[in-house]
Amino acid sequence: MKHEKLARAATIAFAVLVSAGTLAAQGTYKKELPAKLAKQAKITEAAAAVTAQAKVPNGTIQGVELEKEKGKLMYSYDIKIPGADGIEEVNINAMDGSVIAVEHESAASEAKEKKKEAAMAKKRHDAMTPAKKP
Repeated sequence: MKHEKLARAATIAFAVLVSAGTLAAQGTYKKELPAKLAKQAKITEAAAAVTAQAKVPNGTIQGVELEKEKGKLMYSYDIKIPGADGIEEVNINAMDGSVIAVEHESAASEAKEKKKEAAMAKKRHDAMTPAKKP
């Protein structure tokens, strides 16, 4: 019994080290983590990254965005698989760490989404910028 607990603990420790090593080995990636939303999150970005990476183990995280979508606070990871078209998008619940969705985005749909996000960002910026008087 004692050996089983020790073996189980060693297995968990090894899994954590391998996951951390994988994330460290892939280097840094783009992070969009608004402070206002980050304060609300109960799960750290690093913990969410381990979960997202486990869903696409042969991929490399390209970026993460903390966002509120359909009333849910989530980390949205873009993960690139070498040799594959497009990206895998993995959404992790920022409140409990559960996987919300894993979806493949083709290069075309990814470009369309980025264009839409840029238009929304411009609209928000314009709404916050005072109008110039003639």
